[in-house]
Amino acid sequence: MKKAQVKQLENIDIDKFQQDLISWFEAEQRELPWRKDKDPYKIWVSEIMLQQTRVDTVIPYFQGFIEQFPTIEALSNAEEERVLKAWEGLGYYSRVRNLQSAVKEVYENYDGKVPADPQEISSLKGVGPYTAGAILSIAYGIPEPAVDGNVMRVLSRILSIWDDIAKASSRKVFEAAVRALISHDNPSYFNQALMELGALICTPTSPSCLLCPVQEHCDAFREGTQNELPVKTRKKKHRHVQIVAAVLQNAEGKFLIHKRPDKGLLANLWEFPNTEVIQAFINEKDQLNEMVKDAYEAEIQIGEMIGQIEHVFSHLTWNINAYQGQVRSIAKESAEVKLVTAEEMKAYTFSVSHQKIFQQFIQHIEKEG
Repeated sequence: MKKAQVKQLENIDIDKFQQDLISWFEAEQRELPWRKDKDPYKIWVSEIMLQQTRVDTVIPYFQGFIEQFPTIEALSNAEEERVLKAWEGLGYYSRVRNLQSAVKEVYENYDGKVPADPQEISSLKGVGPYTAGAILSIAYGIPEPAVDGNVMRVLSRILSIWDDIAKASSRKVFEAAVRALISHDNPSYFNQALMELGALICTPTSPSCLLCPVQEHCDAFREGTQNELPVKTRKKKHRHVQIVAAVLQNAEGKFLIHKRPDKGLLANLWEFPNTEVIQAFINEKDQLNEMVKDAYEAEIQIGEMIGQIEHVFSHLTWNINAYQGQVRSIAKESAEVKLVTAEEMKAYTFSVSHQKIFQQFIQHIEKEG
């Protein structure tokens, strides 16, 4: 492990670095809805949404979510199905489940006020070191580090830190660096500026070094190593899974939908009948038929294919062959298995992949016309 980060902290003019960084942010910061005030609840919601999701995607979701759940109390008392529906399409649904769980704790144990104490806020479900630091610094002006991938990339270049950012242990190195550099007069703008710099200037590839407001402080720019940093090992091998799914209607035109288990991937979301294709030498429609017969006690007939979908998660990809078909009979409906009209289906939360399946079904019907 190199110790270059210690050397660079000794050599950097911290006051000038803070001044250059914050001045740039004051002039160039993007107008984002969660920056309109310092409401810790809104900042919290935005930071959870921004995890693994692009800013442009988050903006309309944030606005809609705050419109529906404008306060800690509103989100705390909301039904989970309604909360999931507001999140529909953002993915990584455990984020919003943890958010609501933590908000309930704040409402019940902290009189509805997001705690300003580092230990208390870090004890909330789904609030890791980055989220805690972001809320504390932005909403409350507390000089706590908020270290995410953007910040690690920026500081690895500025301070020539060669620690592998894919390793959890490296976060402590970067948190220590932020604690040494952070402005105590304006920790909110300092942390936001580091994030903004990583998003707009100090990007993963082809960083815009000539436009960088802290270029004179950057060791990687002086050494010409900006394209070698940060050091990041590759993730584990990505897995591909073949799925067969079907949009099935009964004689009344109602659709058969199923609720996923309350644990694991896409927990509690609704979907069309589907199964992983595990025996390549057996017809995939037959495998789906068997699954529906066993799981739903239903008799179905699968018709023609309506489309193919590739849905990418962080660790695996679903390759889905989608069909249409009919429900001949079903033993009974339950809390997890329902027959619903197209209008009723709008109240249920579906994953993006199954929203796409239904869109393909609609397009197929219109084409057949």
